[in-house]
Amino acid sequence: MKRLLLAALASVAAMAATAPAASAGVGPLHVVAMGDSYASGTGAGDYQPGTEGNCWRSNNSYSEQLVTRLRAQGRSVQFANVTCSGAATSDLYKEYLGQPPQLDALRADTSVVLLTIGTNDIGYAAYGGLCIQGDCSGGPTQAIAAKLPDMAKNLGQLFKDIHSRSPHARIVLSGYGSQLTAGPNASGAELDPICEPEVFSAEERTEGNALASQLDKTLQDTTSQAKADGIDTAFVSEYAADSVHLDDAFAGHSLCEAGTPFYRGFDALAPGQEGPDAVLHLNKDGQTALADLITAQL
Repeated sequence: MKRLLLAALASVAAMAATAPAASAGVGPLHVVAMGDSYASGTGAGDYQPGTEGNCWRSNNSYSEQLVTRLRAQGRSVQFANVTCSGAATSDLYKEYLGQPPQLDALRADTSVVLLTIGTNDIGYAAYGGLCIQGDCSGGPTQAIAAKLPDMAKNLGQLFKDIHSRSPHARIVLSGYGSQLTAGPNASGAELDPICEPEVFSAEERTEGNALASQLDKTLQDTTSQAKADGIDTAFVSEYAADSVHLDDAFAGHSLCEAGTPFYRGFDALAPGQEGPDAVLHLNKDGQTALADLITAQL
């Protein structure tokens, strides 16, 4: 996966290097970040003015970190971050939470589109809430899985529409990972209260992780289909290529494992924290790890 992504990012750099240069040298990369709460960095803290409580746009999101790294390396980057918590694919086409349509940030000379989208098409957040408050195993899990084909169609059309507006852009789609370990709680570790068995049963963990794996595979396959159709796409996942086992960078970092968790639990409900919007979302460490996957060996 990292070799594929390195090649993808190298092609972007090569494209920029061979483009007509301005008098001061190579022109800037035009980067647009789009998508939902996982893209905006809900749960990662340090929110941009005016976005706390609505779009939750964090300076610790993977896209913000990636652009900061590129600039530190001397690259000139023009960056538009239009991500917004709660957005589904359909919301990218219209005004949402008082923000202009995200697709309007695209330009003919956009070089890279960083994108995370899809779970709000299938009601994934509400599903997580059901798991916490009741029992989401069986029928509810199957109902969410049944929505994945429609999500894939929406995403496939979105790839086409982004390509139509920004025909030279590489579209880098990121996945969602595994929020909660499928196995038992780590022994002897101090764990978030979300790890109590009364919150997530063993069955809910098993089925929830199987669903997360299906989601990742759907995103991966949809990205591959777009690439086969001639759209410059790449998929970056917290999983290995099989969409079953986590990438080494994320293995051991789901909630309730012994390692440092990369996801928020009920700590997000404490006074002064984001509240329910951030539960089961990547924290700052998780966003950094995802940015590392994108920039590895660049």
